[in-house]
Amino acid sequence: MLRRLLAPIALCLPLLLGAQQKQPATDATPANGVARTFLSFGTPFGGWLLMAFDSIPASRYGFRPTPVQQSIGHIAQHLENANYRLCAQFGPQKYVMSAKDSLADTIKAQWPKDTLIARVRASLVFCRDAINTLSDAQLADEMTIDTPSGPQTVLRVRWMLLLVTDLAEHYSQLANYMRIIGLVPPSAQRR
Repeated sequence: MLRRLLAPIALCLPLLLGAQQKQPATDATPANGVARTFLSFGTPFGGWLLMAFDSIPASRYGFRPTPVQQSIGHIAQHLENANYRLCAQFGPQKYVMSAKDSLADTIKAQWPKDTLIARVRASLVFCRDAINTLSDAQLADEMTIDTPSGPQTVLRVRWMLLLVTDLAEHYSQLANYMRIIGLVPPSAQRR
């Protein structure tokens, strides 16, 4: 009786153990997976930001929860500027400022909703293109930056971390503003 129970186990055991063995690495591993990870992490935040800006009525772009906080329009113009500045640091393309870019933030924050959304979208495309040009090996490149205390050497990946962190931070900020004015942020909506 014991033999009848053990026989099927004895036959299946080698198959089960063989299935648990680690499979050899294949060439299917995506090239530059680390650099692409930054893109895949930043993509939802960039998309949610655009959906949030689009769903907020233009009449609410001047809203700020308290006088010391940024308005919704200010967040939009800040994101555009920050995206270009950060992505120009780590990518091969440099952003050339136009006459409109040199206007005061308080003026740009009052631009029409469609203008602000289009400019944020263009800055996100600029960043996507910058990330797509990088290899994983380039993330460890040392770069010298000017700081108030003098030149400082940093790794290229620093700018990518700052970009993704900035997108996440401002999405969180905008999501809170949306809840205050009675709107549901894109990341909280049912799919």
